[in-house]
Amino acid sequence: MIYAEVLAGGKGTRMGNINMPKQFLTLQGKPIVVHTVEKFLLNNRLDKILVVSPREWIHHTKDILAKWIGEDSRLVVVEGGQDRNESIMSGIRYIESEFGLDDEDVIITHDSVRPFVTHRILEENIDAVLKYGAVDTAVAAVDTIIESDESQNFIETVPVRQKMFQGQTPQSFNVKKLVEHYQALSLEQKALLTDACKIFSISGSKVRIVRGEYFNIKITTPHDLKIAEALFDEKKVQHD
Repeated sequence: MIYAEVLAGGKGTRMGNINMPKQFLTLQGKPIVVHTVEKFLLNNRLDKILVVSPREWIHHTKDILAKWIGEDSRLVVVEGGQDRNESIMSGIRYIESEFGLDDEDVIITHDSVRPFVTHRILEENIDAVLKYGAVDTAVAAVDTIIESDESQNFIETVPVRQKMFQGQTPQSFNVKKLVEHYQALSLEQKALLTDACKIFSISGSKVRIVRGEYFNIKITTPHDLKIAEALFDEKKVQHD
């Protein structure tokens, strides 16, 4: 089966003084997470779409999805974990308990605050994960990337820009391989994980790159929210 997991467990600490996690803030009058879930519902290849939410926000998540989307048998809200990767695993535990796990099962994971994901990106993630087992979405780096030393005050290396990419989501995985690699990590390795693709990289497994879009932004700051509003306004003008 092909599962999707929309990760809505962030607390939005970089968004400033707000009274709710950033995924519940409104964009064009609608919660950001609803915009994102709507993109996934348009893809008929997805068998189940999990929205992973913090325990204290589960009822709110269910309420806004019911209000804006209504009943959909593919949609389910699941309690998240302590961090991003534990939230992914929480969704997988739900899948295993409800449907069992097969060798061919894959999962498309995505940030709830990236509402501009496209049908093309989702389709290419599905095709690639079925073939390669692990996929990251990324765009080519435009600026030169520099790596600092431990002090973060001096340059240690300047990697070749042509080989540099900026990671986005979705990130997609064969479910059983993801669980196997994650369980093999030490607690110290798990603590250093910044995203799920690193689970495969640490294990020595290859991760296929799918080209993202520069407008597939992650809304984490008030400035990002202003850009997102402008992107929606631009699309409206194009469609008028």
